Amino acid sequence: MVAPKRLTVMQLLPALQAGGVEQTTLEVTQALVQAGHRALVVSAGGRMVPRIEAAGGEHFELDIGRKSLRTLLQVRALRALIRSQQPDIVHARSRLPAWVARFALQGLPATSRPHWLTTVHGLNSPSAYSRVLTTGERVICVSTTVRDYVRAHYPQVPADRLYLIEPGMDPLQFPRTDHDARARQRAQWAQQLPALGAAGHGGPLLLLPGRGTRLKGHADGIRLLAALRAEHPHAVLWLLGADDPDRHDYLTELRALAAALGVHDRVVISPPDRAIASAMAAADLVLQLSRKPEAFGRTVIEALQTGTPVLGWDHGGVGALLRELYPQGAAPAFDETALAAQALQLLKNPPATPESVPYTLERMQQRSLSLYQDLMHNTP
Repeated sequence: MVAPKRLTVMQLLPALQAGGVEQTTLEVTQALVQAGHRALVVSAGGRMVPRIEAAGGEHFELDIGRKSLRTLLQVRALRALIRSQQPDIVHARSRLPAWVARFALQGLPATSRPHWLTTVHGLNSPSAYSRVLTTGERVICVSTTVRDYVRAHYPQVPADRLYLIEPGMDPLQFPRTDHDARARQRAQWAQQLPALGAAGHGGPLLLLPGRGTRLKGHADGIRLLAALRAEHPHAVLWLLGADDPDRHDYLTELRALAAALGVHDRVVISPPDRAIASAMAAADLVLQLSRKPEAFGRTVIEALQTGTPVLGWDHGGVGALLRELYPQGAAPAFDETALAAQALQLLKNPPATPESVPYTLERMQQRSLSLYQDLMHNTP
């Protein structure tokens, strides 16, 4: 039996700051290196670069994601990089990097071009610009929601080119937490963020993780907290990740809303923190209130794996996951009355969360490696 060929895979994305695309890029890099392959990542850089390199990946800094016509000047540089590094597969995870790569590859002889793979990570507005992510020899869809979206808006893409590979979480990184462990986690966080201590005096802790953007539904979370105040006067809402120095005006807006609703002393806003599993384990309820339908909803599977109930808007990938894994947590999109009623019920008598969540990191990594091999051996 012939051993699988050692592959060189080049992943392309705008930057390596934070987010689901970046996390998946890191996780696939880890899987490639552990399997004996070579993992290249091309981006404008960011705080996750050291983690890519610590995993054994090689990072090449090219600003291929800036939304400017000047970005097309990177075509020649990317083409030169592809020539020098000779990847077997070029894998684009975002639209503008995909366009740069398409132009770069067109300048190479057909006989020496690497295979071309794309991933649709989001529900981007259908357009000729977005269509580039459906041009791969294989097109990865990160959820059934995304796959259905691609089928509906790009019917010219053959169904057999679409591959479903959902993100996953590592169960070891999100251990199931019992009541005593939850109390310990909360006490530890309260030492770092004293305002969380109010939740230790009989009030529930609501956690809404997400970067500081209006799309994450922070205002919905604040209004929910106000609606719960009659029954839970000591409830605390923790907006983990919303404290972004570049979003000062937005944070001022959130604080003003909390003050107007009389809950300013019960809203804790903190920067991103990699200890997200600990934060989820400390919470009584994790919220997923994105105003824009998400492609998947990694927060849902991570929180449920820790044993913490999840409440979210029933749309996009989040709604699909909740209906599958925790239907009691799916609230009609933007119905704040229903959201408050379901929150009260989940806080009073939460249904058991699933014993295990099927969307694991190992599953995603193995499917990704299998697809890379399939692309090398089963492409006409």
